[in-house]
Order: sequence, then C-alpha cells, then structure tokens
Amino acid sequence: MAKPDDRSDNVQKLQNSIQNTMENLEESEHYLDEHSVELSPDESQTLRAKNERRHEAISSMRSEMQDEADAKE
Repeated sequence: MAKPDDRSDNVQKLQNSIQNTMENLEESEHYLDEHSVELSPDESQTLRAKNERRHEAISSMRSEMQDEADAKE
C-alpha cells in the first residue's frame, strides 16, 4: 500500500536546501577569490559554471517554495 502524500514540511525542506546551496555557493566564491591564481583556467571555469547552476537552483527552489506556501493557504 502506498504512503499518503505528506507535503506538510515541503516549505521547510526547501528552505533548508536553499540555505545549504547558498552556503556552498558562498564557500566556493570565497575559495575562488582566495585561490584563483593557483587554479588552472579549467578548474576556475568549472567552479564558476557550478556556481551559476547553484544560482539557478536557488531561484528554482524559491519559486517552488512559494508555490508550496501558496498551496497551503
């Protein structure tokens, strides 16, 4: 038997994911600032691309969190 769909904590889970992603983004940006001269161009570009994807993920999660919050009302 399938479990019922419990979405009661989705907003909190999304908020936690956003916070974790933002922390990872900030750490990566700090790392790039501190060690950019030591990184190869490929490594630097890889980190910058990953950070761009993190920005996009944060935006998507915020939108999803708003949708979940609206659905609760």
